[in-house]
Amino acid sequence: MRADRLVAALLLMQARGRVTAAELAERLEVSVATARRDLEALSAAGIPVYPQPGRGGGWSLLGGARTDLTGLTAHEAQALFLLAGPSAPDAPELRSALRKLLRALPQTFRDEAEAAAGAVVVDPARWGEPDKERPELVRVLQRATVRRRRVRLVYEGRRDRERTERLVDPWGLVDKDDVWYLLAGTERGQRTFRVDRIAAAEVTEEEFERPDGFELSRAWAGVVEEMERRRSTVSATVLIPARLLPILRDHFGRHCESLGEAADGRVRARVAAPMALTIAEQLAGWGARVEVEEPDEVRAELARIGAELVERYGH
Repeated sequence: MRADRLVAALLLMQARGRVTAAELAERLEVSVATARRDLEALSAAGIPVYPQPGRGGGWSLLGGARTDLTGLTAHEAQALFLLAGPSAPDAPELRSALRKLLRALPQTFRDEAEAAAGAVVVDPARWGEPDKERPELVRVLQRATVRRRRVRLVYEGRRDRERTERLVDPWGLVDKDDVWYLLAGTERGQRTFRVDRIAAAEVTEEEFERPDGFELSRAWAGVVEEMERRRSTVSATVLIPARLLPILRDHFGRHCESLGEAADGRVRARVAAPMALTIAEQLAGWGARVEVEEPDEVRAELARIGAELVERYGH
């Protein structure tokens, strides 16, 4: 978008003091003629930008003028640097962007914003695990998403492992619990693809436009709601000692609901999962500490699991 380029041009001049049309064209990935028109548009809009001809010339802000392009409040600037700062050490482009944004902030904001960038470190690896790196395929899809280029995917099915080829419009990427998902437009509408099941991705030169009003966060919330609904199609009511309720919640997450205290002092709870077998498998290790009141199919699965264990280990 041209507005983005104009802001980028002004930030670049603030950072360097002077910039040529050729340098701006290279940085913004546009033609020299387009970069020159953008600079002239800034001048025509009343911003004190002027050209200096000759060797060593270029475009500059009159008298070294500076302006706060961000419109950020102090708290907004701190929040932005707190969020972006932890990722900066592994992302040279992000470090560069933060430096430029820092220069664009009012002087009174800079010290706290700079401190916020180094106030948090995020280490996604568990103890004993090697350092985690973002998959290269994610970077490829990110670039395609930003540049609005269609992608030809080779995708592997979850059940049959059959590979199919699809041409998609990459609308956005989501990292959920260290698993990456691609939300994309297809000829059948919006679809969600697990990135770890994408066998290959070829970025084409075909451009696309996101649907009007599309917001990635809202679209992902819809995906999560539908997935959680599918994961909770079967429910069971159980009785459990109150002290064990937090552990039950840890097992079932959002699909564990406390229903209050029972007459014998235990807690009644409702748990849910995709199948009766899934619930039984989660509860089998609790032994007699948990009692399933209903439904009968979960009780039957528990009885079957118990019989199998007795047959194998009872002697």
